Amino acid sequence: MGSRTKEQISYNMKQVRSKDSQIELLLRKALWRRGLRYRKNVKGIEGKPDIAFIGKKVAVFCDSEFWHGHDWESRKDDFKSRREYWIPKIERNMVRDVEVNAALEYDGWTVIRFWGKEILKDAERCADVVEETLKCKGT
Repeated sequence: MGSRTKEQISYNMKQVRSKDSQIELLLRKALWRRGLRYRKNVKGIEGKPDIAFIGKKVAVFCDSEFWHGHDWESRKDDFKSRREYWIPKIERNMVRDVEVNAALEYDGWTVIRFWGKEILKDAERCADVVEETLKCKGT
């Protein structure tokens, strides 16, 4: 992949969706086919989970590798421009993820987080994890 112009990078970043992303849709469709019904992006729940099973208190997050700092120690050196902006932003996202997990767990929620690559590789296996968690919670 060659270098991209600032305009190309800006355009790509504007295309990133905060909800209904490809990875969310893949997992939601896998869950729906199993007859599992959920709420999506519930504002009243800490962290606004991508998928929430409110009665069972199970929150599912579909985390993209870029925004949530997957393999961060080796990846943060990839940033060549605007490092002073991007590194603190992504590190704050990572801290927020930990805070959201702690707050939800304190309130009795079970939190499941999947990396986007996991969902893209095998959405059915991710759905298995969610379904098994719901069964353990007394579905």
